Amino acid sequence: MKKIVTILGARPQFVKAAVLSRVIAEEKAFEEIIVHTGQHYDENMSAVFFEEMEIPLPKYNLDINGVGHGAMTGQMLEKIEALLLKEQPDAVVVYGDTNSTLAGALAAQKLQMKVVHIEAGLRSFNMQMPEEVNRILTDRISSLLLCPTDTAIKNLEKEGYATLKIEYSKCGDIMKDAVSHYSKNSNQKSDIITRLSLEEKNFVLATIHRQENTDSLENLKNIFEGLTEIHEDKKVVMPIHPRTKNILATHKLEYPIEFIDPVGYFDMLELLKNCKLVVTDSGGLQKEAFFNKKFCVVAREQTEWVELVENGYAQLVGSNAEKMIASFKEFQQTNKDFKENIFGDEVGLQIHNAIKKMIES
Repeated sequence: MKKIVTILGARPQFVKAAVLSRVIAEEKAFEEIIVHTGQHYDENMSAVFFEEMEIPLPKYNLDINGVGHGAMTGQMLEKIEALLLKEQPDAVVVYGDTNSTLAGALAAQKLQMKVVHIEAGLRSFNMQMPEEVNRILTDRISSLLLCPTDTAIKNLEKEGYATLKIEYSKCGDIMKDAVSHYSKNSNQKSDIITRLSLEEKNFVLATIHRQENTDSLENLKNIFEGLTEIHEDKKVVMPIHPRTKNILATHKLEYPIEFIDPVGYFDMLELLKNCKLVVTDSGGLQKEAFFNKKFCVVAREQTEWVELVENGYAQLVGSNAEKMIASFKEFQQTNKDFKENIFGDEVGLQIHNAIKKMIES
C-alpha cells in the first residue's frame, strides 16, 4: 500500500489533519504516518485530546520546542530526515506555515520525496512575519500545492508558478470541514458558556498573541485600550496567551476585561458559536469566526484571508484603538447573511483525491 507521512507541530494543525485522516481511514487508498514535532507544547494535547477529537495518535513525537527559530528548524530537519529514511513514504504532507511545515518540506525535498503543501499560496506580504517566510519557501519546494481560495491561486500565478513543474489547485479550506464536524456535538463536550455565566450574543471573544503586537508595548496598550472601551458595551472574554499574559504582568498593566486561561478546541467552538463578534490577531480564528457566522475585527495591518475583508466579514484595524471601536460599532449594525461560499465544500475528500492521484501517477 502507498504511504504518506504527515508532519504536524501545533494543535490547530492536528485539528485540520484530523479531517484528512478520517477520509484516509474511510477510503483506504493509502496509509498515513503522523509525526508530531512538538513545536508548540500544549498541555491540552493529552491522550484525552486525541480521543475526543478522533485524531490518530502520532507514531513519532520529536519533542522539539523551547528553542529559537534556527535551532528548532535545524533539529527538526535532522530528526525528520532520519524517520523519512526509515519510513520511505510516497509523499510528505505539511500544513500551513510553522517551522514544522518548513522543516518537513525541506527534509523531504532533500531526499527527493514528493511534498504536498496544504493551505498553499497564502500571502500576507509582510516578510517580518516568520510565517510568511515559511509559507513562501515551502510552496517553492513542494510538488503539489493545495490552495484554499481563488486568491491563493492568483498569488501563485503572480509569482510565476504556472511556469514551474509544480502542480497547484484549489481544494478549499480544510478548517471548514473541521468546524462543521466538531460543531455538531461541541455543546456536549464543553460547558464553558454556563461555567463563565455568559449570555448568548452578549459578549465579544478576543485573542491577542502575535509578536507584532506583543513585542510592541505601544501596540499592545492601544489594542487593550480599544478592548477596554468595547468591554463597557459588551463583555470582552479573552483566553490569554502565555506570552501576552507575561508581558502584561511584567509591565504591571491591568485591564477590566475578563481574562481566562487558554481553552481547548471544544470550549473555543462554543465561545465562537455564542459570542457577538470576534477581535483577534490570529489567522485561523478569522476563518473560524466566519464559519460560525460571526464578524471579525482583525488587530493586524494585513491578512492572508483577504476574501473576508473584501466581502465585508472582517475589517483590518491594526493596533489602532479608534479603528477597533469604530469597526465594532459598525458590525453591531451589519446584517449580512454569511451565504457566500468562499472556502469550498467536502474539502478533505478533494485533498485526499489530489494526493491519491499524485502518488499513483
